Amino acid sequence: MNIQQLLSTKVKEAFSTLFNAELETVEFQPTRKDFEGDITLVVFPMLRVVKGNPQEIAQKIGEQLVENVDIVTRFNVVKGFLNLVIDNNFYLNFFREIRNEKNYGYVEANADAQAFLVEYSSPNTNKPLHLGHIRNNLLGYSVAEILKASGKKVYKTQIINDRGIHICKSMLAWKKFGNEETPESSGLKGDHLVGKYYVAFDKAYKEEIATLVEKGLEKKQAEKEAPVLLEAQEMLRKWEAGDEEVVGLWKKMNQWVYDGFDITYKNLGVDFDSYYYESDTYLLGKDVVADGLKKGVFYRKEDNSVWIDLTDEGLDEKIVLRSDGTAVYMTQDIGTAIQRVKDHSDINGMVYTVGNEQDYHFKVLFLILKKLGFQWAENLHHLSYGMVDLPSGKMKSREGTVVDADDLIVNMADTARSISEELGKLDGYSEEDKEALYKTIGLGALKYYILKVDPKKRILFNPEESVDFQGNTGPFIQYTYARIQSILRKADFDVSVDISSVALHPKEKELLKELQLFPEIVQQAAANYSPALVANYLYDLVKEFNSFYQNVSILGAEDDKEKIFRVQLAKKVGEVIQSAFKLLGVEVPERM
Repeated sequence: MNIQQLLSTKVKEAFSTLFNAELETVEFQPTRKDFEGDITLVVFPMLRVVKGNPQEIAQKIGEQLVENVDIVTRFNVVKGFLNLVIDNNFYLNFFREIRNEKNYGYVEANADAQAFLVEYSSPNTNKPLHLGHIRNNLLGYSVAEILKASGKKVYKTQIINDRGIHICKSMLAWKKFGNEETPESSGLKGDHLVGKYYVAFDKAYKEEIATLVEKGLEKKQAEKEAPVLLEAQEMLRKWEAGDEEVVGLWKKMNQWVYDGFDITYKNLGVDFDSYYYESDTYLLGKDVVADGLKKGVFYRKEDNSVWIDLTDEGLDEKIVLRSDGTAVYMTQDIGTAIQRVKDHSDINGMVYTVGNEQDYHFKVLFLILKKLGFQWAENLHHLSYGMVDLPSGKMKSREGTVVDADDLIVNMADTARSISEELGKLDGYSEEDKEALYKTIGLGALKYYILKVDPKKRILFNPEESVDFQGNTGPFIQYTYARIQSILRKADFDVSVDISSVALHPKEKELLKELQLFPEIVQQAAANYSPALVANYLYDLVKEFNSFYQNVSILGAEDDKEKIFRVQLAKKVGEVIQSAFKLLGVEVPERM
C-alpha cells in the first residue's frame, strides 16, 4: 500500500472522528519544495462536507494524525494545505519490501484478468511505412505493454488494407512499367519496390490528365477519364471477380510488401499476435446489418440502402449498406469487431490506434455496436493521436515525399553516431559495439520523443533535438541507467546484505518517494491509454536520481551500511528505469 492509499484511510477516519461526517475522496499533492513535508493534504474540497475555516480544519486533522498514526511525525499548515512529515522508517520498510521484487510495479495477469485486443499499424499494401505509421506503431505497442503490466491479458493485432483501387494502382504501374522487376533483382525491400510503382502510377496519371486538358477536356472530367485510371478500375473489377491473373499478381506483390513490413517491424521492435486482412473482412457485417434491420436498429430507405439514425445521440444518420447491397467501411468494421470476439472469446475490450481524422467514425462504430447489444462494446476505446510533422513540412505518399520509416530508423542511428562522436563518449568501444549502441540510442531517442507527448497532441519531430544527452530525452535517461550500471560494476563488496536501519539523507528520501509512485503510474497510464505518463514519470525519477548522485557520495560513503544501502537504492532505480523503458519499447545500454 502506498503512502496516499494509507493516509487516505487515516484521514477519512480522523475526519469522521472530528466532524462526525464522511469523506468520499481525499486529495493529496506533493509538498512544495519551500515547505517542510513529504505529502500535502488539500483541505479546500472538504468544505463541501463541513463548513469552517480551512486552516483550523487542517490544524485539527494534523493533530489527530500525529496522535494516532505512527508514520506521521509532525505537520505544518499553510492556508488550506496540510503538509505532513512521514517517518523515515516508513520509506525504509517500503524499500525492504521492494528491493528484491523482480517486476516491481507490474501486476501479473491471473486467470480472471480482463482481456483486451489492441489494434495498431494497419497499413496499406501499396507503399512502405512512414513517420505517421511509426507514431501509430509505437503508441499501440506501448499501450499494449502498459495494459499487460497493469494486469490485463492482451492480444496485439492489426488489419492490413490489402484491397481496393490504391492497391490496383501499384499493380497496374508495375505491370506497365516494371519489366518484371523484383525485390531480388532491384535490391529494394519489397514494400519500397511496390511504393515506387504507386508513385509511378501517380506520375503517369497526372501526365494523362494534362494531355486530356490540352485536348480541351475540363480537368474534373479528365481526372475521371484518364486511361490509366480506367485500367486500374477495370483491374479492381477483375480482382473482385476472382480473375486468376490479377489475383496472382495481387498475391505476389502483397507478399513483397509483407516481407518488407516484417523487416521494419523487427527494426522498430514491435510485434503482433494476429493479423486480419481487409480482403477477408470486407464482406463481414452484412449479416449483422440484416439482423439489425429485424431488431429495428437499422432502417431501409426507398432506394434500398440501409441506415442508422443517431441524431438523438448528437450524431447524424449513417449508411451501413449501399442500395446495391454492397458494404461500406462501417459495415466492415462492425463485422471485423464481432469476428475478433469470436476468435478470442475472452475479449471484453478493444483499443483502436488510429489517427484523429477518424474520431467521428469510431464514435459512430462504438455506438452502433452498443445498440446491437454487445456487452463488450462498453469497453471500446479509440486511441486517437495527432499528426507528426517534421521541420521540413508535411508528407505526401503519392508524390514520394514521405519520411520513410526505414530511412528514419537509419537516420536516428546516424544522428546518435555524430552526436556521440562529437561528445567523445565512446572511447575504447569496438566498432561493432559502437554500431549496436548507436542503434539503441537512436531508437530510444525516437521512441521517447514521440511517446512523451500526450497522444492527442500533434508533434513536430526534430531528430537532432531528440538525441540530445541533456533534458527530457531518451538518451539522457539511458545515460543515467548506464551511470548506475557503472556504479554497480565498481561496487566491490556484498550488496545483498539486508540493511534494517540507516539514517536517511533528504535526497534518499525524495528518491524513495519517487520510486513508490511507479505502480500507481502504471495503473494510471493503463486507465488513460497514455504512455506519456510513464515517459514523464521516468524523467522525474531520473532527475531525482541525478540530484541524489550529485549531492550524496555513494561508493565514497564512510559508513558501510550507508554505502550498501545507497548502492542498493541505485540498483533499484536502474531496475525501474529498465521496467518503465520496457513499457515504451526502449532498450537500455549497459555502458555509454
